[in-house]
Amino acid sequence: MAADDLTFYTHPQSRGRIVRWMLEEVGEPYRTVMLDYGGSMKAAHYLALNPMGKVPALKHGDVVVTETAAICAYLADAFPAKALAPACDSPLRGAYYRWLFFAAGPLEAAVSNRALGFVVPPERKGTIGYGSYDEALATLEGAVRARGPYLLGERFSAADVYVGSHLAFGMRFGTIDQRPPFVDYCDMLDARPARRAAVAIDDAAAAPPGR
Repeated sequence: MAADDLTFYTHPQSRGRIVRWMLEEVGEPYRTVMLDYGGSMKAAHYLALNPMGKVPALKHGDVVVTETAAICAYLADAFPAKALAPACDSPLRGAYYRWLFFAAGPLEAAVSNRALGFVVPPERKGTIGYGSYDEALATLEGAVRARGPYLLGERFSAADVYVGSHLAFGMRFGTIDQRPPFVDYCDMLDARPARRAAVAIDDAAAAPPGR
């Protein structure tokens, strides 16, 4: 399947920013389709791709992928020469999956619930996948500290794109504590050329007309 068959559906102020960064890390040509909230995101032709009517979504030839973590994982596997995921037989594959989906599951749920004012009663922690906000953040902090500089040690991967994006967004808007290991980790990721290129593209797209 050719790289130029990649079509990226997004909005510059959405989780699509994470996929934009991943696409820039992949470094293959792709086409961007900008959608607007409540308009083209709910149009029939887009709902045929993503019935949720949300972005991001990726179309690669006839393959459609939604959900940001899934798109990052798909791109890493679709373009193995970019080495954005450990090989299936690598001992690092387990940690790669672990932290990629920890951020997609426990971390996002813990942060979202806290932002909405939902606090898990201590006696009900066992019924919630993330336990508590503090436990979820402590677990991720341990992962960031454990290996370094990346989640897989010396190897950068799609897991860093996804986890780093969540941490950066959360710290910027006050939904994640600005713990020194998180700050150092995100500062390092922000220096990546692909990250800078992706931010510049989406910031330009989000700017008011004439600016």
